[in-house]
Amino acid sequence: MPMLTIHDQPLLYVAKLPERPASAVTLVVIHCTELPDLAMARAYGERVLYESGAGASGHYYIDRDGSIYRYVPGTRVANHVRGHNPPSIGIELVNCGRYPNWFDSHQQIMTEPYPAAQIAALRALLAQLRSEYPNLREIAGHEDLDTARVPASDDPHREVARKLDPGPQFPWAEVLAGSGLKRVHAHA
Repeated sequence: MPMLTIHDQPLLYVAKLPERPASAVTLVVIHCTELPDLAMARAYGERVLYESGAGASGHYYIDRDGSIYRYVPGTRVANHVRGHNPPSIGIELVNCGRYPNWFDSHQQIMTEPYPAAQIAALRALLAQLRSEYPNLREIAGHEDLDTARVPASDDPHREVARKLDPGPQFPWAEVLAGSGLKRVHAHA
């Protein structure tokens, strides 16, 4: 398998994220940025949100053209999914999702498809990660693990899903085929 071209662009706070051995990684979580482009996703990742001086970011970002960027090394715990960060690697796919009305009760349908180049890059990255992380066996969507509901922005009496990504346009069957990964969901 040829090595992928991965553009290393570490976030400024990477050294503040907890370290972990490669053997600790058991799960990949697929996200979509729910933002219009990679530049805006990077800006969101650079924002410091926690007392530690770190922010919220995936490890890898895959743009629509299949370009892959690493913002956080896999040997660091990134903040990308509530309750599941220590054993996981987060992969963000550039996709508008529900942007800019994430929590509007009338804007909960995600319609942007994932381009073939982006999915091909994801599949190649998953294969590489399986060789780098010996205990990596599971995969989930953000929506599979963060099932919280929040008040709708247009009507606080209604609730909407906090996370819907990667959403209904994500080709799970294609991504799982031959990956050696098992899809998992949150435990109730």
